[in-house]
Amino acid sequence: MKDAAVTLDGKTGILCSHLDFGKPNRGWDFRSPGHGDVDFESIIRELNRIDYQGPLSVEWEDSGMDREYGARNAFEFVKKIDFIPSKIKFDDAMDKRK
Repeated sequence: MKDAAVTLDGKTGILCSHLDFGKPNRGWDFRSPGHGDVDFESIIRELNRIDYQGPLSVEWEDSGMDREYGARNAFEFVKKIDFIPSKIKFDDAMDKRK
């Protein structure tokens, strides 16, 4: 689980690897999970669809956030976003005969 934010504004570029992380003129930068542009819900839904049962590990990088705060924040975010999929079809839950 890793997040990033894209900040293309006509002056920045996506290929800014020569600039230090956290510099405002980079076109993208890593963020703590949940603070960037990654659609984690879609990822979790796809993992649930394929019945993934393994761990969700965080590779944390965010030059604008304190590391200890960021570690706790990332853990809480990942724990919250990892929802259990339904074991029954939606309409079956409404059928009182079953």
